[in-house]
Amino acid sequence: MSKNKSFERKRFLGKKAKQNRRIPIFVIARTARRLVRNTRTRNWRQRKLGVKIK
Repeated sequence: MSKNKSFERKRFLGKKAKQNRRIPIFVIARTARRLVRNTRTRNWRQRKLGVKIK
């Protein structure tokens, strides 16, 4: 990927980076372990984002 990214692409990638986190411990404790893991986490090798923004 190029060094010079457009603002739209940078904002998109930033949002996806924030979503790619585990669920906080206090949420696991508050839900009595019904929510244990984030099902939307990605690994950069396995699942691609398909960015179309220039």
